[in-house]
Amino acid sequence: MNVSLTSEQEQYIAEKVASGRYRSAAEVVREALRLFMEREDEERRRAETWREEVRRKIDEGFEEALRGELLDGEEVFERLRKQIEAQAKKGA
Repeated sequence: MNVSLTSEQEQYIAEKVASGRYRSAAEVVREALRLFMEREDEERRRAETWREEVRRKIDEGFEEALRGELLDGEEVFERLRKQIEAQAKKGA
């Protein structure tokens, strides 16, 4: 596989090899790719956790609705508006 790098990227890799921490450019690139893959895996896990939490909350809300445990929408939005206003005043 051939990969094109910018001159800045090549210089960065050369500096890492020159520092003695890595023995070759390939080692620097492998380490960078490993870290990139770890970051993507972590992002995927966070997204999965978020989706599971949203699904759980939807299920919970649906069950509450089936039991008749509903809130008036206008009341809820009024409470939210007041909370936002209170937060804005604290920040001012």
